[in-house]
Amino acid sequence: MRNYKILVSTLETLTAFIFDVDGVLLASPHERAWREALGDLAEAERFTTALYQAHVAGKPRLSGAISGLKALGVRNAEREAVGYAERKQARLEGLIAMGTVTAFPDALRFVEAVGILGWPLAVASSSKNADAMMRAILLNSARSLLDVFTVNVCGRDLRRGKPDPEIFLIAASELGVPPAQCIVAEDATAGIAAARAGGMTALGVARLGDAEALRKARADLMVASLDEIALGDLALGRLSGRTS
Repeated sequence: MRNYKILVSTLETLTAFIFDVDGVLLASPHERAWREALGDLAEAERFTTALYQAHVAGKPRLSGAISGLKALGVRNAEREAVGYAERKQARLEGLIAMGTVTAFPDALRFVEAVGILGWPLAVASSSKNADAMMRAILLNSARSLLDVFTVNVCGRDLRRGKPDPEIFLIAASELGVPPAQCIVAEDATAGIAAARAGGMTALGVARLGDAEALRKARADLMVASLDEIALGDLALGRLSGRTS
């Protein structure tokens, strides 16, 4: 994605960052696990990245299973979803144990830079595996990626999953920051919708060439890499893409 400068208009000075995990901070095997867990329910090649991003990513496990199976046209999707979700979880745990989780280098750079600015940081993911995956990313001998965040709202049992804003509103509350002063970094349309519904600034991270879908979900700013964000403007409480 070409670098460009867009200033996000806000009546509030932005002061805090909330990060989704899978697709924003980490390249995790979630999509692979969902695909490989299908078994006889549907042809694996039909479970495309576009389908995953549109119907599964960002949602609680069972909701994602139901949504994904319905998108594939599977009969009795709700009945089949429980077993599908269980198989996916078992496969994911195996892939994590194999060391398939990696951090995006730009994400590590950006999280460090925002921390230097003194901003409070939260991580908020529907995945109950997020903590284990971030704990596996070692920044040095004594600190993992998980240790960077002031607030952790990953994998909690919530009343409503994304696109409901509950998870992000909890993160803002525990950070002690009004929602209007929070930026949410998300790669899934459900997450962008949740951030917008919570009155927060939504940063779309389009690593998979899915900028148009995130734009339709009303992301305030689109980037393909977190390196594209102007840190000078961020220091002033504004979100913008840097110029070339």
